[in-house]
Amino acid sequence: MSNADGRLQKLEKDYAPICDAELPKAEELALSGRLAEALEQLNVLERQTRNGGDMLSNARVLVHIVRLCFRTNNLALLNENIVALSKKHGALKQAVQKMVQEAVTFVDATPDKKAKLELIDTLRTVTEGKIYVEVERARLTRILAGIREADGDIPGAADILQELQVETFGSMEKREKTDFLLEQMRLCLARGDYTRTQIISRKISTKYFNDAAVADLKLRFYELMIQHALNANDYLAICKYYREVYNTQVVKDDEHKWKEILTFVVIFITLAPFDNEQLDLTHRIAQDERLAQIPVLKGFLKLFMTPELMRWPKVEEVYGALLRATYVFAATTDDGKRRWEAFHHRVVEHNLRVVAKYYTRITFGRLTELLDLPGEKVEDFMSRLVSSKTIYAKIDRPAQTVTFAKPRSADDTLAEWSSGIHRLLKLVETTTHLITKEEMVHKILAKS
Repeated sequence: MSNADGRLQKLEKDYAPICDAELPKAEELALSGRLAEALEQLNVLERQTRNGGDMLSNARVLVHIVRLCFRTNNLALLNENIVALSKKHGALKQAVQKMVQEAVTFVDATPDKKAKLELIDTLRTVTEGKIYVEVERARLTRILAGIREADGDIPGAADILQELQVETFGSMEKREKTDFLLEQMRLCLARGDYTRTQIISRKISTKYFNDAAVADLKLRFYELMIQHALNANDYLAICKYYREVYNTQVVKDDEHKWKEILTFVVIFITLAPFDNEQLDLTHRIAQDERLAQIPVLKGFLKLFMTPELMRWPKVEEVYGALLRATYVFAATTDDGKRRWEAFHHRVVEHNLRVVAKYYTRITFGRLTELLDLPGEKVEDFMSRLVSSKTIYAKIDRPAQTVTFAKPRSADDTLAEWSSGIHRLLKLVETTTHLITKEEMVHKILAKS
């Protein structure tokens, strides 16, 4: 057996028979009101078992001591004995661990809040810096954080929970470790510390969520990540998180749930700024067979994939009720109004890309008519798309025209001319060959 100093200690004597005889006697004394006498006898037996290296018997004695203190409702003496027994010279690690594990069970059974906090503080002091009771310390810390949160002290609860780096705890099961990290993320979000939330999220491997047994943890994780991304208005990331939720078997088995999640997937992919990744993800979402079961949603997504103009009043009329029914575009919240405006911007940007595709030059008045926007806003949207290199556009203010055709350099013109000459010469060569072939055929037919 190993003691608190890490040295191995040989078992010199088996105290199990003595414990079998003495522990019931001590219990009778304690329950009859003679707790001090019972503890005195148990302390003698504890010293004998500890010096004799009998870990099992020593653990039984330690557990019995704290149990008797709790059963007699002497919580002050309980705290004193926990501290004293853990500091004994040559204390056996496994025995101290058993005692701490037993004492942890008393926390929930303690009705008085002040006494509960004192017991938690005692146990956290005893377990500090001891690897063999790191799991118990983590559980106690979580209970303490819950008490602080219930009192309204969310920053204090978050600080307490972040004291522990549970990802380094080798003795803690992966499920409990992930659950602990998720609780840290939740408190950081409640506190408004989005940077630390992002840091903690990277400590969780998403490959772990491939196991169907941890689907509940997976859903909690992505729910927190969605809240984090909503704060940053990262709509593409939100779409990806909702897709992970959608691909969870528990969600797929619930028709109402997967339809709701798929609606959010489509909404946020349309809210995401246009780029190659967004375009690719849009086409992959459109290939989902279940999308056909929601025709309105499928038609809505198709609008953004078809190079045709979308008139904003018509979009608002046809899809306004569907979109406004979700929390994303709730008219009663500032965030909902802001996202509705962002959605309007995405429609305008789509229309600008369509116009740039089919027009080389257009009058400014006609462009404002097609986009259903006043002139100053059209110019603002064009500037944004030109800056992101999505389209090329040049405004001629005196002529009130917009040119979408990109001017070509001399090298481009020469290359196109060279390519055209090459194709022409190839066509002439092919024609000459066919004429010669026809002449030869006619000569042979004439001779015959």
